[in-house]
Amino acid sequence: MSSEWIFEKVAGPFSFTEGPQWTGNNVLFTDLYNHRVLAYDPESTKVKLQFQGTNQGNGLLYSRAGELLCCEMIGRQVSKLNSDGTKEVIADRYQGKRLNSPNDIIEDSKGRIWFTDPRYGEIRDDMELNHESVYRFDPTSDNAQLERMTFDTTRPNGLLLSLDESTLYVAQSDYGEARNRELRAYPIMGNGTLGPYRVVHNFHPARGIDGMTITDTGLLLATSGWDRNGPGPMINVLHESGRVIEMHPVPTDMPTNICFGGTDLRDLYITVGTGELFRVRNSGYQGVRMTDS
Repeated sequence: MSSEWIFEKVAGPFSFTEGPQWTGNNVLFTDLYNHRVLAYDPESTKVKLQFQGTNQGNGLLYSRAGELLCCEMIGRQVSKLNSDGTKEVIADRYQGKRLNSPNDIIEDSKGRIWFTDPRYGEIRDDMELNHESVYRFDPTSDNAQLERMTFDTTRPNGLLLSLDESTLYVAQSDYGEARNRELRAYPIMGNGTLGPYRVVHNFHPARGIDGMTITDTGLLLATSGWDRNGPGPMINVLHESGRVIEMHPVPTDMPTNICFGGTDLRDLYITVGTGELFRVRNSGYQGVRMTDS
C-alpha cells in the first residue's frame, strides 16, 4: 500500500487539461479549449507547444510505433498528429455517419485502436448516430473499418485493458437523475467481441470515472469526482474485483485523466478540469511499459 500522496503542480493553469501520455522523456497532454497538445519536460521543468489545431483534442495515445493519436471532440474524428504540424484523419465515420465526439483512446498489443465516442453537453441535434459506443479498428489494415464494440453504453468515457487483455474496462459516465456512473468490465471473447459486462464499481450519484491507468500488478487507478457532491475530486485505486483499496483527494476540481511516468514509471501525472498538470512522485505503484504488455 502506498504512502500519502503529495500533489505537486508542475504546469498550468491552462484551459482544461486531458489525455496525459508518457513518451519516455516527457508528458504530452491536451490543453482542450486552446486546441493544442503541450509537452512537459521533467528535466527542464519547461512546457512547450507540441501541436496546434486539435479541435478540442481530448484523449491522446502515444502509440507503440511512436505515433501521436488524438480524439478531436469538435472535429468529431480521431487523427494522427505529425511532428511537421500536419495531421491525418484516422477515423471520422461509422457506416457513413459522422462520429459524435471521440473522447478517450487506447491501443492493444496487436496495434488495434479502441476509442469511446460519447456526446457530452446539451448540443445533440447535429448527431448523425443514434448511439454512443466504443469502437475498435486496426490502422495497419488495408481496410481499416470501424468495428462497433458496445451496444449498451450511453456515455462511454475512459477505457482500459486488463494486463492480459481479456477484459475491457469502460467508464459509463452518464449524468442526470437515474443515469449510470459505473465502471464496467466487459470480457473480450475468443471471437473478439465483448461479452456481457459486470459492474465493477458504482459511483452514482457522484461524478463517475473520467480516465484510468493500470499498475504492473493489475490494479486500476481512476480519476473521478468533483466538488459538487459525493466524496469530492479523487483518485481511486481499485482491485479488479471493484474493491476500493485507496482514495487520494485531488487538490483541485475535476481530475480528468492519469498516467505513469518517470524513468521507473513510479511517478503519476494527473490532468484536471481546472487546467493544471499535477505530479505525484514515487506513488508506491508502478506502471507498465508498452513492451511489457
